[in-house]
Amino acid sequence: MDERRRPRAPGPIRWVLPVLLCALYLPLVTMVTGSFFEIEARGGGLSLRWYREVFEDPALWESLARSCLVAASSAFLATVVGLIGALALDKWVFAGKWPLRALSLVSLMLPELVLALSLLSWYALVGLSLSLSTVVIAHVTLTLPFVILVIGARLRGLDSSYEDAARDLGACETQVLWKVTLPLLAPSILTAFLLAFLISFDDFLVTFYTNGAGSDTLPVRLYSLMKTGLTPKVQALSSIMLLFSVVLIYVLVKLRGIENASSEA
Repeated sequence: MDERRRPRAPGPIRWVLPVLLCALYLPLVTMVTGSFFEIEARGGGLSLRWYREVFEDPALWESLARSCLVAASSAFLATVVGLIGALALDKWVFAGKWPLRALSLVSLMLPELVLALSLLSWYALVGLSLSLSTVVIAHVTLTLPFVILVIGARLRGLDSSYEDAARDLGACETQVLWKVTLPLLAPSILTAFLLAFLISFDDFLVTFYTNGAGSDTLPVRLYSLMKTGLTPKVQALSSIMLLFSVVLIYVLVKLRGIENASSEA
């Protein structure tokens, strides 16, 4: 239907989206704005003091390093395992295929609290001490369904004629996989990796229940700082995390655009 012929929405409906956007983003704007004010100075004023304190705090840098290490490790492992799982679910026939596919989707809707407590119970059962390794295992479990979903969606949209042409030219299945399928999946693999990295980097609940003493990641460290009250330093740290997440989301959007363009070609 021509957009010009569509009926205009009722007046109250047109205000729903702006109100929702304000409810979603006004707190973020307030947080970022508060991180630039020198509240201890007479009369207030703009200042970068709180950001300077964040960058000069060695404990925060250690927490950031742990978060990056955990996120990179878990995202890499989840991407490798998820790629193999997506290929198996899409291209191979084996017993229990559809239950496995259903379980991979159900786990997306599993509450994080349930996942965290079940992992904690499992670690206690097998006698595994809590550390960064247990956090990585937990984050792989958390992000794996997202990886399978992203790569699997791309697999189902691939034109099989490319693989058939490679087979007609004498390529074996291994050559088809490495020289045809994986290059076509490259944008989705990178997208899945960045998505898993972002989920792991920002995760608090699963990390809180599965990390050991002295191995706090940045979100857990931020929670500890907030116990003493919401200060401009906490707002500055939150703003930096927000900026980092926004940059990764922007990269994800651009990658999806590249993938869509390649699929249309």
